[in-house]
Amino acid sequence: MGGMVCFFPTMKRFLRGLAWLLGLFLFLALLLGFSGYLYLRASLPQGEGRIALEGLSAPVEVVRDGKGVVRIRAATLKDLFFAQGFVHAQERLWQMEFQRRVGQGRLSEILGEATLPQDRFLRTWGFYRAAQAAYGRLYPEEKEAVDAYAAGVNAFLASGAPLPPEFRLLGFRPEPWTGPDVLVWAKMMSYDLSGNWEEELKRHRLLARGVSPKRLLELMPPYPEDAPTILSAEDLKLPLKREEAPSALLRMAPPRFMEASNNWVVAGSRTATGKPFLANDPHLALQAPSLWFLMALEAPGLKAIGASLPGVPGVVIGRNDRIAWGVTNVGADVEDLYLLEEVEGRGYRYRGRLVPYGVREEVIRVKGGREEVLKVRETVYGPVITDALQDPPKTPMALRWVSLDEEDHILMAFLGVNRAGNWEEFKKALLPYSAPSQNFVYADVEGNIGYIAPGKFPVRREGHTGMVPVPGNGEWDWLGYRRPEEWPQAFNPARGYLVTANHKVTPKGFPYALTYDWAEPYRAERIEELLLAKEKLSLEDMKAIQQDQKSLLYRDFRPVLELLTPLSEGARAWRDRLLAWDGTMAASSEEALVFALWYTELTRLPQREVGEAYWDEPRYLLKALKEGDKNCDQPETEYRESCLDYAALALERALDRKEALGARAWGEVHRARFPHAVLTHTPLKRLSDREVAFGGDRYTVNVGPFDPETLAMGHGPSYRQIVDLSDMEGSLFVHPMGQSGHFLSPHYADLLPLWRRGDYLPMRFGAPLGRTLLLEPLPPP
Repeated sequence: MGGMVCFFPTMKRFLRGLAWLLGLFLFLALLLGFSGYLYLRASLPQGEGRIALEGLSAPVEVVRDGKGVVRIRAATLKDLFFAQGFVHAQERLWQMEFQRRVGQGRLSEILGEATLPQDRFLRTWGFYRAAQAAYGRLYPEEKEAVDAYAAGVNAFLASGAPLPPEFRLLGFRPEPWTGPDVLVWAKMMSYDLSGNWEEELKRHRLLARGVSPKRLLELMPPYPEDAPTILSAEDLKLPLKREEAPSALLRMAPPRFMEASNNWVVAGSRTATGKPFLANDPHLALQAPSLWFLMALEAPGLKAIGASLPGVPGVVIGRNDRIAWGVTNVGADVEDLYLLEEVEGRGYRYRGRLVPYGVREEVIRVKGGREEVLKVRETVYGPVITDALQDPPKTPMALRWVSLDEEDHILMAFLGVNRAGNWEEFKKALLPYSAPSQNFVYADVEGNIGYIAPGKFPVRREGHTGMVPVPGNGEWDWLGYRRPEEWPQAFNPARGYLVTANHKVTPKGFPYALTYDWAEPYRAERIEELLLAKEKLSLEDMKAIQQDQKSLLYRDFRPVLELLTPLSEGARAWRDRLLAWDGTMAASSEEALVFALWYTELTRLPQREVGEAYWDEPRYLLKALKEGDKNCDQPETEYRESCLDYAALALERALDRKEALGARAWGEVHRARFPHAVLTHTPLKRLSDREVAFGGDRYTVNVGPFDPETLAMGHGPSYRQIVDLSDMEGSLFVHPMGQSGHFLSPHYADLLPLWRRGDYLPMRFGAPLGRTLLLEPLPPP
């Protein structure tokens, strides 16, 4: 007992000491956390007061409203773009730095070995070399804008303002900005919106697997002849001459989820206001921060408001006080792969002679001090890009791509569009446009509407459609580019509206093919259906169309549900529920969940034949399920299944998966995810990343494409805009996430709830005043 009496006081003293130490540790942890929080908060941008900067010729007013939307007023265009570069850097410097390093192929310098494969791929293509070449050939006005913008970014870097937290966490400081840094992101956007080389490689590999050209036509059906095209024969001014493709193989048109979009423009004859409406929502990668930055720019000769790209001067999608415009991706085929006939590794045969490879050495620096020298083989066409693939084909292939041309004036085109006041000025502004080709819709205050698809479209030899790789022996070289007067275009079409949703641009008989890789027509058909549902359309109707999630895919597959024989009572009950459903892919819908899971199971049908787990080709699947297909019989079963048996089995599998997920609504598993490029891989993702329940699928107007494995949504409406040409200041816009790229800013994700529920911000030059920052010229010493 005496030992115990002695033990307890000792134990008490120990526990008091331990409590004191734990308290001290907690205090220090809180102190460090609070200090870190204060440090991170200190890097938020200055939004009020005055900043003196070297490089300005006159004061510039920067006003931020209650949601962080910025309006810049300057006395000259040069000062305007300088200030835009400064403000973009204030709000999105880390995003701009990351994008620049992607274009340069320099991620490994800050992220280490993990990004070496990406850097090798990016260096092989040579995006930054192309940007450097293009910078040296800019028009004087274009170069002045680029240089002023870069100077504005550098003024922020020199201002002494704390850098965003990502720089601190990764332990580096950004280098000064240059002209090619501004241009390289346009190259990357062009790459993002041009995927034909992948489709060529995909077809090449299928043919190598033994798939016949006839079977390829079944697996990848061509665009339906009865489906809508953006322009009708009546709209076009060009004569219609011949069929587009000389053979069945060359008619193959595999739809894919390219970076997609919707836009439409409606003439005053169809609106309640008597003036046009123009709507646009580009479907791009969802990310944190948002791809876009909402901004109004005003200086003598330019007044534009809309979506700008951090890292690039001007407004990409938007309006001024006379016209409005919107863009969607044409998906034009401006890339070709050329099969090289190698000669003992010394070179390749071209026009009957041996041509040695050019070799370009790229030094890739890796965090920690290591360097890697990448040797890129060059040809008369461009780089041998198959050298950069993880699973390269046996025959090396070189790439010919418009965006690797040494001359590129896409920025000049967009700056001209910002300043255009009528249709002729708008078309003239687009003359230097290169790539990626876009479906531009247009409207003006006079009541005119129009459409044009500008770009550098290759002229190919008869028989070369760009669908598959061709021999790189000189026989299939491009013959030049289409002239601007040959571009598809329409002005004030008789039907009173124009719709683009990445579907086919031109009707049968158009004299040349833009591409064969068109999106399925479901979104276009639904938009047109809704536009024609009312005699006079309102602004509210435009909003409702952008939010519509009724699935025409369901409408096509409903007859399969009627024909199949369920394999269980549970499946029978669900078949009946789906038949009674209206096909709206709402986040709250359980039917939408089951339909999405069932369709995903259906896309597994040809996986043994094509070597891919999922094959999202609706018209192939529909034909197979209704008429039969060799892939429907399942080798793991003892009996021979019909295709309707396969559809019934797919429903059972979908219900099993639903049970495993434990979900009762589509939005529980279909989440729109906004990851930070780097922090998503760290514990800080709780601060940086966002996700929300979302409806829709790949084929709904309010699009919601998803990964078939995770069901997560990584692409979607990256920006929404509705312009009312009867009341321009009553126009609307919004993007997901927020204006700031700083995860501690109140404007980091404050727009996400609006975007999710279909609300908008006013798109006004005269928005209520908020915080005002005055940028002033640095006084002489």
